[in-house]
Amino acid sequence: MASNSPSRVTTYIDGFNLYFGLKAAKYRRFYWLDLQALSQNLIKPSQSLQAVKFFTARIAGPRPGDSPRKTITLKDKRCRQTTYLDALLTLPLLTMYEGHYLSKPVICKRCQNQWSKHEEKMTDVNIATELLLDAFADAFDTAIIISGDSDLTPPIKAVRQRFPGKRIVMAFPPNRRASQLEQAADAYFTIDPAKLSKSQLPAQVPLPNGHILQRPSLWK
Repeated sequence: MASNSPSRVTTYIDGFNLYFGLKAAKYRRFYWLDLQALSQNLIKPSQSLQAVKFFTARIAGPRPGDSPRKTITLKDKRCRQTTYLDALLTLPLLTMYEGHYLSKPVICKRCQNQWSKHEEKMTDVNIATELLLDAFADAFDTAIIISGDSDLTPPIKAVRQRFPGKRIVMAFPPNRRASQLEQAADAYFTIDPAKLSKSQLPAQVPLPNGHILQRPSLWK
């Protein structure tokens, strides 16, 4: 990179960590979040946003034996998530990386009843992989990681050790700070609600085929 060129920034966004941080803070009104606008609002005027990398997994649908209420709830959640992901895919700098859900049996120690619990997998591995590949490809000068998952500490340390000229900045979602990440990164901060408020998608997002995506009514 030439010395007079803007510092190149790529953001790496842990979708579920961000979502559960917003949920814990009761920020449902910010769920319709424009991740490219948020990334742009987090960088300095002297920096240039190169890419927005978003890591998530599709919500698992209803399973045989689920109650009618649970079935409806899961279908509604999947519908809202699909609408949001489709809206995000209209953003020119954003690339989405999907993990998956695994069904895990859970047994109550008291009554021995058993049920299935779904857990999202692969997000931390996918973020670590992209971060390391991009560092080796010299694709960024600064990486902003939006997550509070301490499992990302080893790859952050590896990048800083191997590429001391590159900066790693943690942007913590609300209620998602981790001391290990604070110590591993060059810098860290918690995303301000004002940044979230000014980084919302339009209420209606047109797709190339002419279909209009509407902001879910529950997210207002």
